[in-house]
Order: sequence, then structure tokens, then C-alpha cells
Amino acid sequence: MICDYLKVFSQNVQKNLLIVNTIFETWTDFNIIFIQELLWSTIHMISSASNQEGKILVGITHYPNWLLFARTPLSQSDTPRVLVYINIRLSSLCFSLWNNIIHYKDILLISFINNYVCSFIMNVYSDSSHSALKYLKDTEVNVSNMLIMTGNFNIRDSLWDPSFLYHSSISDNLIIIADSFNLNLSTQLTSCPLDTLILTVNLTQL
Repeated sequence: MICDYLKVFSQNVQKNLLIVNTIFETWTDFNIIFIQELLWSTIHMISSASNQEGKILVGITHYPNWLLFARTPLSQSDTPRVLVYINIRLSSLCFSLWNNIIHYKDILLISFINNYVCSFIMNVYSDSSHSALKYLKDTEVNVSNMLIMTGNFNIRDSLWDPSFLYHSSISDNLIIIADSFNLNLSTQLTSCPLDTLILTVNLTQL
């Protein structure tokens, strides 16, 4: 299979499962859905040799026709805040998660192969302390052909928010990181709420 373009939807759902369900009911024609701050909930208790009552198993919602990429939580209080859903129609592009390149719970790096070219996409959640950005700035990530780095960076800036009048110095770090991946700032043409991104990526120009 050769894909000519990717339709991408990204949103911070703020732990609201209703928003997530609405996304999968509404945006069925998208190829990739990036989610930030999805609520991990208790699925059931599992047997434990160290705890008579059992151990809590936490998980996230799976949707038919979508492949889910997420890190395994280290504990119930340390659940990852980024997920990526890939439309099953693209399963022949061999999407793979690269935890060995980026070791950070709030960053997902995923590769895929299209027309014999390996490309990467990245979903990032950077909290109000800009932890993920600091990680990326301080860590050498040797990845070529990064197509998309998106998510929620918790930065308001006049560069991408016309209703905000000021420039943030934190934005400079984001731009430095983007430059290291040969990425440019994308101007969204579709009107949608803050923390939401709708993007079409042309793969024929790669």
C-alpha cells in the first residue's frame, strides 16, 4: 500500500471520556488521532502474591477499526498522558512504537513505512512546567524524516494564537527543538478550539 496523504486530528481531551467518544464518532475519515490527557481508569483487579485484595489493573478505551499506541504505565499514579490511534486501513504501513529512542512517558515516537521510506510522527504532552520540552531540549534524538511533532505544549504565544498578544521565551525552545527535526510551524487553516489541531500531510513530496 502507498499512501499519498495523512489526515491528522489532535486534541487535549482533559480526561473527558465523552470528548474522546465524540471524536471517534465524528472524525471517522481521519488516518491518525493524537490524544493528550486521556483518563486511565480501573478495568478490574488481578491476582497478586503481595496483596490479598489483588492489584488494580488500569487501562484505556479501545475503539474498533483503530490501532492503539500507548506506553505501559509504571504505576497507577504515573500513567502516560499521550496516546496515538491509527486507522486500521493504514495497518499495512507497519506503524511501530520507538520507546528505545525516547524514554519519556509523555512523548510517543512512532514510525511507519510508505513507498519504502521510513518516516516518524511524535505526540507530545508538556505540562505547565514544560517537562517534555526540557527533556527534548536536553536529549539528543537521532531521528531523520520527522513528519509531525504535535500535541499540547502548554504555551500561549502570538505566533499561533491571534487572541494572545505576547511572545513566550518557552516558544523559542519549542522552535529550537522543531528545527532540530527540520520541522516548520504549521499554520492551521481550519477553525477549531484551542488544544485542537486538524492537519493534512502530503506524503507525495517526501
